[in-house]
Amino acid sequence: MADPLRPARPAHPVRPAHPARPVPPVRPADEEGTAATAQAGERPGPGGPGGPDGRGGPGGSGGPNGRGGPGGSGGSGRGGGPGRAAEGVRAYWLIAGMWIRSTMAYRLSFAMTALGNLLTTALDFVAILLMFSRVDALGGYGLPEIAFLYATSSTAFGLADLALGNMERLGRRVRDGTLDTLLVRPVPVLAQVAADRFALRRLGRIVQGLAVLGYAVAVLDVDWTAGKVLTVPVMVLSGAGIFCAVFLAGAAFQFLANDAAEVQNAFTYGGTTMLQYPPTVFAREMVRGVTFVLPLAFVNWLPGLYVLGRPYPLDLPRWVAFTPPLVAVACCALAGLAWRAGLRSYRSTGS
Repeated sequence: MADPLRPARPAHPVRPAHPARPVPPVRPADEEGTAATAQAGERPGPGGPGGPDGRGGPGGSGGPNGRGGPGGSGGSGRGGGPGRAAEGVRAYWLIAGMWIRSTMAYRLSFAMTALGNLLTTALDFVAILLMFSRVDALGGYGLPEIAFLYATSSTAFGLADLALGNMERLGRRVRDGTLDTLLVRPVPVLAQVAADRFALRRLGRIVQGLAVLGYAVAVLDVDWTAGKVLTVPVMVLSGAGIFCAVFLAGAAFQFLANDAAEVQNAFTYGGTTMLQYPPTVFAREMVRGVTFVLPLAFVNWLPGLYVLGRPYPLDLPRWVAFTPPLVAVACCALAGLAWRAGLRSYRSTGS
């Protein structure tokens, strides 16, 4: 029996029923339509093939009902050609730009490190000045001629060091396994290794080399023809390409010998130091080696002696002085093949 003093509970409101979903109208079949044709019309079209550079292919064509097909699967990622090269250059500039912005966030620190780099590299030329305070000629060459060879070698090497100087760290990446993280990214490994920790402070070497070059050009007693004037910038750019090839080949060698950074430095830093002096101060066998085996002589010796009007010790024809661009292209191509071979032989850390 209910308690008369307790109020009765209110009744729950009755929820309205969900409205019935409208039934889609049945479309009439085509004149030739059958059940099999209608069932096939609901399927999307096939996906497109994968791209040659590892990207997915375009979507497939639409099915009979207008529905597009899925995107194509990715390719093997081994495609080459101009597209792959352009992608690598773009990735290089993006990574280098990131490090440049990071460097310029501390402008005073950048200015101090760049100035320190300039003064450190200038000590090499100070040593040459000290030698000429005791002698009048070195190997038959005067101070302005030595300054010209020094400036062209230093500037060419500075450009290559700015672009690919970080390749010498590859052996460390192979040892500690950090190279594996670069392999899984959809960016060419060469662009990542070369642009990693891009050191803008290396501009100090280039500025110092250009300053000495300006001094040498001003004091040289040379008949500056149009050919000789054009030879100077071509020589510097071609020399930078040759040094880039040496950096790249040295990095490829580090896939086999992980502790080969100093071996690479012997040909890069050691090579630019040797080219700062005339070939007449070295043994004839050494001159042959850097001419026909490792063509460092094409950086500044052969074109530089043409500008200075000096004969080359090996009695090569005069037209060889105009071949540094071809030599630079050939060296870069061979270094690229060595890099690909080294990268394919890589089997993760410890290999």
